[in-house]
Amino acid sequence: MQIDTRAFIVREGDEVDLGLWATNVKPLCKSMKAYSNKLQDHVERLSDQQRLLYASNQHALLLVFQAMDTAGKDGAIRHVMSGVNPQGCQVFSFQHPSAQELQHDFLWRSTRDLPERGHIGIFNRSYYEEVLIVRVHRSLLRGEGLPDPADDESVWHGRYRSIVDLERHLHANGTRIVKVFLHLSKEEQRKRLLARIDEPDKNWKFSAADITERKFWDAYMQAYGEALSATSTADSHWHIVPADDKDNARLIVSQIVLDALEGLKLSYPAVGAARRQELKTIRKQLEK
Repeated sequence: MQIDTRAFIVREGDEVDLGLWATNVKPLCKSMKAYSNKLQDHVERLSDQQRLLYASNQHALLLVFQAMDTAGKDGAIRHVMSGVNPQGCQVFSFQHPSAQELQHDFLWRSTRDLPERGHIGIFNRSYYEEVLIVRVHRSLLRGEGLPDPADDESVWHGRYRSIVDLERHLHANGTRIVKVFLHLSKEEQRKRLLARIDEPDKNWKFSAADITERKFWDAYMQAYGEALSATSTADSHWHIVPADDKDNARLIVSQIVLDALEGLKLSYPAVGAARRQELKTIRKQLEK
């Protein structure tokens, strides 16, 4: 069964109202065993594609995950990428900028961690935080040492433009960007926060800050909607993945990543006649 991910794509020019996008879809599989088997198939195919990506050494893949707290970014990364060779994949999480990072432009700290050719890079949160949390909590912008803008709106639109320019530059130079927004409902987040309190093995995940941020839910939905609208392009579009059902979400995400890699039509480097003759000579020596 091939999962059709086109319904989750934000097309260039679309105006995103997250209230109109589903946070849940009907189950993709009839049983947990079927989910497990399908995800394992995806994991194995991703492993094969990663080896091709590394061997061909022409492209890099950057996966960008954004979501509200408890939406399942960590779990999606852990399950979907479980079969990938750690030597060819790195995960970076971006929290509040350090004092050093605040001395640079907002893209500086993330561009340092972009994947090299042949590798997969995963951003668990990303430079998009600078048009999301910073937009919701505008006092953070005041601490970034920027020249006084004419108005805050000019800052966000300027940053959208910078992000689109960066992603176009990366695409033109061989980096394919897969952007995933895990779309969680406010009610499902409430249930997951309660589980973090009620289940002892999840207590470590709970943070009072999650409750504080929940009060800004509508502001975040507005900020996300505008950011996704402004930065979804033909080459680097956003996927809005329903996240209320974790199993569904992980299958959809794994299919999206597979589609991106298989769309590159990768192959192992061709071996010329001289190289084949060299290998034959070496083989004869080994056989002696």
